[in-house]
Parts: sequence; C-alpha cells; structure tokens
Amino acid sequence: MQEENTETNQNENVLEPETHEDIEALHARIKELEDKYLRNHADFENTKKRLEREKAQSLEYAYENFAKELLPVIDSLEAGIVSVDGSCIEESMKEKFKEGLLLTLENFKKVLERYGITEIVAVGEFNPNVHNAVMQEDSPEHEDGQIVQILQKGYQYKERVLRPALVKVCKK
Repeated sequence: MQEENTETNQNENVLEPETHEDIEALHARIKELEDKYLRNHADFENTKKRLEREKAQSLEYAYENFAKELLPVIDSLEAGIVSVDGSCIEESMKEKFKEGLLLTLENFKKVLERYGITEIVAVGEFNPNVHNAVMQEDSPEHEDGQIVQILQKGYQYKERVLRPALVKVCKK
C-alpha cells in the first residue's frame, strides 16, 4: 500500500504536457540540452587531451634549463684546451694536461648526448633557426650566405635550440 502511495505521489509531480505545442517545446528543449551536453563534453575531452600533451611535453623537456646551465662548462673546457698551448707549462706537461682536458670534454659530451643534448652543426649554409649571424665578411673561399667561422658553438636539446651557434657569415 505504501508503494502505491509513492507511485501516486511521483505521478502527481510529473507535469503532463497539455498541448501538441507543449510537447514540441519539450522536445526542442531536450534537443537543446543534448547539444549543449555534447559540446561541453567535447570541450572537456579537448581540454583533457591538450593538458595531457602539455604534461608529456613538460616531462620530455624537463632537463632543458639544467642543460642550458651546463653549456658554459663546455665552453670553459674548450677554452682550457686552447689555452694550454700558450701557457708557460713545460711541453711534457702540456700534452698530458691537454689530453686530460680532451678526455673530460669527450666524456662530458657523451653524457649530454645520452640525454638528447647535441652540438648544432655550423658548417655550410647559414640557417637562422639554429645559427645567429653576429658578423659578416667577404670571403673568396665561400659563397654568399655560407658560414665562414664559428664564434661560439650552439647546442640543442632534442628539437629545441638551447643556444644558437654564433657564426660569421660570408657577405659578397
């Protein structure tokens, strides 16, 4: 008996449409709400996918700032190798010192390469995406737009440029 009262109360709360226009209006409202739901759901899915892509990209390039901080260390090692020749150290020590610096630099670069940090090739044609032309020079050995000299090596982390190579470009 109590179940019958519950059903009766529920039926009393449901509004019965009185006319054909009311039914059409209700169908239109249902259609409108379905469309709104589908758009909101699509927006939610797009946002979810975008956030997942951004998260993956953030994780993929997590070492970028750390890698930028290491570039001056490479520059210092390379400068140390060059300066050994002009130093006042005796010749036998120069070679050993230079050999030690070269091994250290080589090992350091291998570790960086393992994590996707590589040197930018700065030979041949100038590429504004990875090279920064800071000087121009007329050179008989080079064609117009070719790199004449590397002033500072550039590096990239996967596909991103950490530091462009500073180069001198031939200008005729």
